Amino acid sequence: MYNLGPKLDGQSIAAGSNLLITGPPLSGKRQLALDILKQGFEDGEGGIVISTKDSGDRIVEEYTRTGDSLDNVPLGIVDCVTKHQGIGTTTETATRKFASSPHDMTGIGIKLSEILEHFYGNQGIHRNRVMLHSLSTLIIYSNIQTVFRFLHVFTGRTQSANALGIFVMESTAHDQQTKNMLTQLFDGVIETNQETPQVTLRSSTA
Repeated sequence: MYNLGPKLDGQSIAAGSNLLITGPPLSGKRQLALDILKQGFEDGEGGIVISTKDSGDRIVEEYTRTGDSLDNVPLGIVDCVTKHQGIGTTTETATRKFASSPHDMTGIGIKLSEILEHFYGNQGIHRNRVMLHSLSTLIIYSNIQTVFRFLHVFTGRTQSANALGIFVMESTAHDQQTKNMLTQLFDGVIETNQETPQVTLRSSTA
């Protein structure tokens, strides 16, 4: 089981599950996803952020601005922005990878696997949380059918690795048909359009 943290009243969800966090702009989706990721660090788990909207440096800056340290924290980042924009260094490490753009879904999957293999093989971390921000950006750069196929494989990869997938999507950026199509891929949905996030889980909880 993965503990979702105090903002979600300490609810837990089974390993191999995938969660969708959805809501309008400025409703706290991204911060909630990061908080769930941080809970994993507190529990001795690894965390991987796939960023299709901001650079990896921006992710690190956002994580540390509240005073949290990344010293000895098993954080991996797949940066889908820096190469695409042509600004900044793209030197890869074991835990910092770069996809060519948010459209490069094959590359995203490969880079994720490389970091997971590093955590498993080199660091002995067998429980990991994977955050993708944001699905809405993927849809902008591609189309819903391609994104659906990518997510079908991606969520399956998370499930087979006994990891926890955390996916963020703007609820107001897509029509209802698109939202319904994507939602079926997830084990639970967290809505942030209210003061207290509303959680609907289809997996076993405790």
